[in-house]
Amino acid sequence: MSFFTSRSSTEQPSLGPAKRRKLISRQRLRKYSWLPDVFRIKNSVIPRVLWPVLTVTLIAACVAWGEANGRSVRLTNSVTPLLAVVVGLIMVFRNGTSYDRFWEGRKSFSSMESGVRSLSRMIWIQVALPPDDDARPPGAMKGKTPTTNITATALHRKKAEVLKLAVAFVVAVKHYVRDEDGLDWDDFVGLIPKSFLRQNASGGVLQYNLVADGRYGATFTESPDKTRPGTPSAGITRDASLARSSVLDNSVSTLPIGSGVGTKRVRVKRSIDKLINSRTPLMQPPEHQSVSFVEASMPLPLLIAHEISRSLFQFRRDGLLETVGPAGANAMNQTVQTLVEQLTALERIANTPIPKSYSIHLKQCVTLYLFALPFTLIRELGWATIPVVTVVAFTFMGIEGIAEEIEHPFGRDEGDLPLDRYCSDLREEVEFMIARMPEGGVGAYGWDDGEGDD
Repeated sequence: MSFFTSRSSTEQPSLGPAKRRKLISRQRLRKYSWLPDVFRIKNSVIPRVLWPVLTVTLIAACVAWGEANGRSVRLTNSVTPLLAVVVGLIMVFRNGTSYDRFWEGRKSFSSMESGVRSLSRMIWIQVALPPDDDARPPGAMKGKTPTTNITATALHRKKAEVLKLAVAFVVAVKHYVRDEDGLDWDDFVGLIPKSFLRQNASGGVLQYNLVADGRYGATFTESPDKTRPGTPSAGITRDASLARSSVLDNSVSTLPIGSGVGTKRVRVKRSIDKLINSRTPLMQPPEHQSVSFVEASMPLPLLIAHEISRSLFQFRRDGLLETVGPAGANAMNQTVQTLVEQLTALERIANTPIPKSYSIHLKQCVTLYLFALPFTLIRELGWATIPVVTVVAFTFMGIEGIAEEIEHPFGRDEGDLPLDRYCSDLREEVEFMIARMPEGGVGAYGWDDGEGDD
């Protein structure tokens, strides 16, 4: 049974320990160890720099062989210190910049998780039906009456949908920074409610329409095939059509969320390469240029944030936030704004790579330094130059390999941020809240004392 199954809000939930297998095992900080890490190859930088280090070792071996056979290949020792200073400065900058990107990505993602936790708690507790005026005690202040006839069960279901959308926002951000577009991913299953994806009478097309007045909607078709865990949903067939609606005829356009076109960042670009020269009918001598446009698109996280804001507006309009008043409603909207700000911060890291000139110049300087090093050490060390140069090459190239590995922290490598685990932990927390945590008003007296009314 899914944790997102609706349950009556009047039922007293149990806060006892859950009798189920723990879905997510959190990683703990391991004990301090030195020797096991010294001989560890997995998760180390050795596979990344092995062949460059072997190349430098081969150069050192050739220099040592030439010196042993009477060939003079010596250089003065005053050459390498000059290069060592430059290489050291560039490596410090390179490694620091890469780790800053890694740490900023972790901080932004954790801030987004904190926002979802706060928003879920506020919605689950503060969005509640006003008390029944007939059942209030004598002398109690009369509560506000909602403008809709929503029941407690329907409100519980609606709040669960918004909480699921909040988790879906984080999952969508994870796929967005990985350049994985669309909804056909297995971790979206159970998170996207029917209010966001409206199923047509045909039963095979799931459609989401933002507005019916000339804006964008989204469609994709789903087949009954089962999906495999950890892979894109194999049963979803993506609609490749993309059209733009007209405000005059009130037609609704479809935007393929399952495709990469529909969930990219917003962009309207003028095409410079596809200029078509044609003469105007009224003015024959002058020529005008017809410019082709790329249709605008919207990232999936922003679509979800829009739907969450719409739900908060409906809660406010229906009188379900009267107890907390305008301050509580503004706090929820501010939390949604914080989520969008963290999305922008993560997007900045994902879309702003370190300039290639830094990495290229660093590799060139390190290579020149390591190639010159055997010629300066061969006089004093002889054949011992080979292991010394190998150790120096492994040290320098290893630092560059680490910097290159962590500068893009949102991938699926071992050294990247475990975004899948973060999303799974957050989903488990929200599932527990929906299944076991009491809502606002449950266990109370059932009447409003008027403290939060405006």
